[in-house]
Amino acid sequence: MNEAEVVWEERVGALWEQLDEHKEEDFLAAVEALAGELPDGDPRGPFERACAYDSTGHSDLAAPLYREALAAGLSGVRRRRAVIQMASSIRNLGRAAESAGLLEAERAAGTDLLDDAVTGFLALALADTGREREALSLALVALAKHLPRYNRSLANYARELVDPNA
Repeated sequence: MNEAEVVWEERVGALWEQLDEHKEEDFLAAVEALAGELPDGDPRGPFERACAYDSTGHSDLAAPLYREALAAGLSGVRRRRAVIQMASSIRNLGRAAESAGLLEAERAAGTDLLDDAVTGFLALALADTGREREALSLALVALAKHLPRYNRSLANYARELVDPNA
């Protein structure tokens, strides 16, 4: 990353840290201005716009922008964030099965620091599709890793929710 890109990333980060200090329209305008500084075709532009719409309650406007960013080659942690956030937006729009499919594919695609986020949003989508026991199992297995005690017991009980022979 060159110096200009580093400065841009710092400005974006600072704006996000101050999200709650802005009126919605001012925040959206600030994100739009920063995204507008990027070269045409840079996937970070639609991604940041999508995040801004998502964070201000406009899932309907966010979802197509996430798709655009992904189609334009968004990579790294932003790519995974885009999938998680797009799946969440799609679920909010009443398309829980589509959301679950995206997140199940993302879970299978690899592992990183966002694994539990993928699992948490998948649990929400599964619950919305009537697969509550599977959703609870996933959420509890993810939670078990973070407990100071009872990790193994909780994870085992969670697995038994969907597989009595586990």
